[in-house]
Amino acid sequence: LILQMNKAYVLFDKSIVDYRFFNLRTNLREDTYLKSVEFIPGNKRVVHHSRIMLDTTNQIRGIDGLSEYDPKALEYQKHPLADEFLYGWVPGNLPVSYPSGTGKKIFKNSDLILNIHYAPTSKIETDSSLIKLYFANEKVENEIKVLTIREGDISNQPFFIPANSKPTFYVSYNLKQSVNMVSVMPHMHFIGDSFKALAITPSGDAIPIIKIDRWDFNWQSTYLFEKPQFLPKGTIILITATYDNTSSNPENPNIPPKDIGYGWGSTDEMMNFVIYYY
Repeated sequence: LILQMNKAYVLFDKSIVDYRFFNLRTNLREDTYLKSVEFIPGNKRVVHHSRIMLDTTNQIRGIDGLSEYDPKALEYQKHPLADEFLYGWVPGNLPVSYPSGTGKKIFKNSDLILNIHYAPTSKIETDSSLIKLYFANEKVENEIKVLTIREGDISNQPFFIPANSKPTFYVSYNLKQSVNMVSVMPHMHFIGDSFKALAITPSGDAIPIIKIDRWDFNWQSTYLFEKPQFLPKGTIILITATYDNTSSNPENPNIPPKDIGYGWGSTDEMMNFVIYYY
């Protein structure tokens, strides 16, 4: 199923960073399963990165075309999403694919919410990006589910990064069930500096999950394991994330630095660890 933006978005020659939301209706007549999701930028000169979310409420449709900073968009963001990270695309990222015999459930009549970051342009440009949903053509024995470890799971609250600071936040998350990890996706914004996650099983085994020494907001990815990684119930997932809110960070959106708190906006901050599993 190919879903394209309802109409081409026009970027004006203001040389400013632009963040936009778009709503794409699937019009699916029944629940089904996906084996892969692909995002194709319509204009590679200006599409910087994108994030695809899944909405089953149909109450967010008015967000189509709104700026990330529009107060109306902030109101729409209060509605719960069925999937906050169906897929994230940056240059170089491949389509997300699920192992044979598994699939990601997508609900009938659901909508995709597309959040696109556009790079500054000195001339008028247009974009009409699209999403390709590939459906499972074999029996799905295991449904791909999503576990998102969020800012509320941080041990050393509050999640707040004062100006001119380099804080580190920690998570110790206890798995309430056994999982087979298929892929993982860390997520921070501009002042993210490093990210590390490992698992400690009930028997005391340490299993490395991911380690990013130099976080790059412009090169995020979904990391697929060669084989699903089994984690038994009671496993503790330990996460360490460091931020650099100083003027020495060339990616800092604020010079001089400003206090930064949680928010969807790219000049706010997040600390998510998304685990796709069955």
